[in-house]
Amino acid sequence: MKVRPFVKWAGGKGSLIPQISKYYPQDLKIGVIEKYVEPFVGGGAILIDILQKYDVKQAYAYDTNKDLINAYNVIKTDVEELINKLKIYEDKFISLEQEDRKKYYYEVRDEYNSIEIKEGKLSVKRAAEFIFLNRTCFNGLYRVNQKGDFNVPMGKYKKPTICDEGNLVALSKLIANVEFICEDYQKTEAIVDKNTFVYFDPPYRPLSVTSGFTSYTKDDFNDNDQKQLASYYRMLDTKEAKLMLSNSNPKNVNEQDTFFDDIYNGFNINELQANRMINANGNNRGKISELLIINY
Repeated sequence: MKVRPFVKWAGGKGSLIPQISKYYPQDLKIGVIEKYVEPFVGGGAILIDILQKYDVKQAYAYDTNKDLINAYNVIKTDVEELINKLKIYEDKFISLEQEDRKKYYYEVRDEYNSIEIKEGKLSVKRAAEFIFLNRTCFNGLYRVNQKGDFNVPMGKYKKPTICDEGNLVALSKLIANVEFICEDYQKTEAIVDKNTFVYFDPPYRPLSVTSGFTSYTKDDFNDNDQKQLASYYRMLDTKEAKLMLSNSNPKNVNEQDTFFDDIYNGFNINELQANRMINANGNNRGKISELLIINY
């Protein structure tokens, strides 16, 4: 079966795979690349695509979201218990009327926010809460406030799939040899060499003040962070690794905005056509271009 990401994720790349995969390095396609690294794994659409298509010997996925990494590691090591817990959530949620669903959702959200995951400890309960909230919250957003509490309201779904059993089992097998690490992207330096393909999918630079959905952790990703990432990209380029990076295209709203042209000067900057998936105004969900920056 075709494996899919287990979470809905703002900026997820599932719909862009047909375009992005055309830019995968030739060395990956002919088996020269032995290692794949994803420093901002998020929903993992590209990771999953590569694992299904190519035989990489080592794969590493990083993210600073502790609960996301916990969920990946639980799927990898304890998927059956996770499925059992998700079935309980799904059966209960589906059986309730709308007002009772809302009450149940906020009870789970409060429980989720009341306990912080312990470093180095896996929690199946926490992973199940994380997936339940992701599958039932508004637009599959992951957003936290300054205290670090998940604060997305409940979405409107008639019959959400909370326990996608077949996909979870298949995903568990697919990622069996992937290392999932809760660290900043800069921690990837030590494992990157000339036989590595690195795909960066950082929080996007907002196209407007109101579209800044970058709070996947309580620390926002601002322009200085984007510049620091570009410097890191240049450093990895000196290691002769194959590099690919996605980001928004500021020229969608301002033709004179050369922010990414400037900080990635000298690299190949390509445009992809994407659907704007997150916007409170349905009339503003249309085609926009995104950038795909490669060093080969």
